[in-house]
Amino acid sequence: MTNHHDGSCLCGAVRFHTSGDLRGVVYCHCSQCRKQTGLYYAATDVSDADLRVEGGENLTWYAASDFARRGFCRVCGSALFWKRNGADKVSIMAGAFEAPSGLVADSHIFVADKGDFYTIDDGLPQYARSSAAVAVAGNDD
Repeated sequence: MTNHHDGSCLCGAVRFHTSGDLRGVVYCHCSQCRKQTGLYYAATDVSDADLRVEGGENLTWYAASDFARRGFCRVCGSALFWKRNGADKVSIMAGAFEAPSGLVADSHIFVADKGDFYTIDDGLPQYARSSAAVAVAGNDD
């Protein structure tokens, strides 16, 4: 999907604007995403060149592993971004976009790690770890 999309954290201290193609929404059920959000991540991604961030001084990055970091608002704590080291794309939490976002659900990854308190029954493709189209840990280790 190509268009301009806007979004922000809960308090508005960090705002972002995208201008390029957005991937379909991927739901990540890994233990890190569950612990950070309480459920799972729902994220799209965009090329670094097609992302503009305002309020970057309010953005904090946490190196959650040796291969990726997570960006969040230091004021309200909203999870906003996930970025694999060395990648030229950044994942953006789908819920941070202003409506209507036009985003479309794509798949579920790391379902082998999902919480035991919910089911996935939406008919989307499910992957025990990840799919070849989604660059995360485990794709090439």
